[in-house]
Amino acid sequence: MLTVLKKHFGYDSFRPLQEDIINRVLQKGDSLVLMPTGGGKSLCFQLPSLLLNGITLVISPLISLMKDQVDALRANGVPAAFLNSSLDPLEIRDVQSRAENEEIRLLYLAPERFALAAFRDWLKSLNVALIAIDEAHCISEWGHDFRPDYRNLTVLREYFPDTPLIALTATATEQVRHDIARQLALRDHRFFISSFNRPNLRYEVRPKRRTFEALVPCLRQDESGSTIIYCFSRRGTEDLAERLNLNGFSALPYHAGLDPATRHKTQERFIRDETRIIVATIAFGMGIDKPDVRLIVHYDLPKSIEGYYQETGRAGRDGLPSRCVLFYSYGDTNKHRYFIRQINDAQEKDRAEAQLQHAVEYAELKTCRRKFLLRYFGEDAKKTNCQSCDICAPDTRAPAEPSGKNPRYDLELFDRLRQLRKKLADERRVPPFVIFGDRSLQDMASFFPHSLESFSQVYGVGQSKLRDFGQIFLECITQYAAAKGVSEKERPSVPAEQIKLVSLPSSTHEASRQLLNKKLSLGEVAKRRGLVRSTILNHIEILSQTEADIHLNHLRPPTERFNTIQKAFKKTGSWQLAPVLEILGEGFSYEELRLVRIFLRADQKSASSLPEHSNGRT
Repeated sequence: MLTVLKKHFGYDSFRPLQEDIINRVLQKGDSLVLMPTGGGKSLCFQLPSLLLNGITLVISPLISLMKDQVDALRANGVPAAFLNSSLDPLEIRDVQSRAENEEIRLLYLAPERFALAAFRDWLKSLNVALIAIDEAHCISEWGHDFRPDYRNLTVLREYFPDTPLIALTATATEQVRHDIARQLALRDHRFFISSFNRPNLRYEVRPKRRTFEALVPCLRQDESGSTIIYCFSRRGTEDLAERLNLNGFSALPYHAGLDPATRHKTQERFIRDETRIIVATIAFGMGIDKPDVRLIVHYDLPKSIEGYYQETGRAGRDGLPSRCVLFYSYGDTNKHRYFIRQINDAQEKDRAEAQLQHAVEYAELKTCRRKFLLRYFGEDAKKTNCQSCDICAPDTRAPAEPSGKNPRYDLELFDRLRQLRKKLADERRVPPFVIFGDRSLQDMASFFPHSLESFSQVYGVGQSKLRDFGQIFLECITQYAAAKGVSEKERPSVPAEQIKLVSLPSSTHEASRQLLNKKLSLGEVAKRRGLVRSTILNHIEILSQTEADIHLNHLRPPTERFNTIQKAFKKTGSWQLAPVLEILGEGFSYEELRLVRIFLRADQKSASSLPEHSNGRT
């Protein structure tokens, strides 16, 4: 499992509960998973889909979420597709054909398709290994977002009696959990309930006075991240978005009153980092699979703690520090009570009033806000002081950074890497986070990897991303490092079981190998392949670490220069290039140093081949 985790998703270890859940799935048992937004629910069915024999069906309620997840999976080298109303008949038939030929590992489906008998019969013809129901609370009338189409899923057990089911949700009371299990006819199932604590989120409540003037500094504190601002009314979203734009911010309104085309375009612009701020009603957010939202603002009091928790949960899904700011005035309760008075059912009216009172209680707290939220959801808070809410740590400079999640990094390089990511994402018509998340870029800007081997150890770099983007990002990093005189930095030790991604050649490497074996020069190979010389060197580094039959002697530098470079490597005590170039001076190039390093590594693949005093790391 760890090999697949690193190869396809670029992670070295699992988050809490993930490994237990995946083991349960591989044992073909039913599961109900309650895990907060950003906790890693999707991996619990995505990873086992690569280990099971057959196709995994994923039922998801939102078209935009399906597309984003499929784009991300494809970028990780996982064959995935979706079927929903956004596809035309020819596209649908193409996906079905690929599924029938077992060319797809994960197939995302809209729940309404299960109302069609012909579609259900087609699914029965497939070799279905696993069924995952995302946003599973939608099947329960007791859930906060009941959707009638989800009731179509009650046929799953009948149609697939021997296929394991995994139901996943971020928010569900005990009553809802049991209703989900009953509706889906889960058998001998296990509940997996993760902690509701989101340690990377800071919770703040501010008085609702001169609110816009207080909002602006929040927005300017971190202008590299995205922001969602929740307002009570549609008119409020439009007015605030207009005022923000007049003050130099890039903001768009979003609410249910806008036509579908406008809503879709707005959502796409936000996901693709073309607008930084969305001002929205609660209609926005459920389908947003955007990991780098750094700020959630509630411009008005939310109507319930459940809604507030779900909305704040859209911040910091990548585990990096993020803020949740609520502007509070008791006068906001009047807006909610106006609608509560319109409710005819007495029991429902009482429940709405109770939910509002809990929201007021949270806003007026004089004790830890995190502790209140955890206790509300039935979880005991172990710490009396969380150090990451405005009560426990009044000074915002106090956002404590979670261990290992936000290393100090070079801000200028991080910004350059973000620009490169955006360019690549636009070329591929995918959201930037599909290329790499912020945490991956911060890792690059912290340790300055200078080789493919060290780049493969960056958080979130799997086999496909190493192949597709490794050299492009390395060139940006090494050029910046050379200009600033920065060397590659030492990383924490890597687990022994980590897969060596650089030993996985592909067809593009094979094409380069065939030309090199004809004793063509580096420049000639690059010209014939339509690639730059550094990319060919990149292919050589990968091929030389495999059992591939490759002839390179015609590229070996003259003996005198080779020996001089070899001595410099030994003097530095590492395989890093920048310190060697610093010793040798302007008469040598990075290209020549890389070639010598390739030969030195190939000569002896034992520990004796490493430079003296080396710790064996690139």
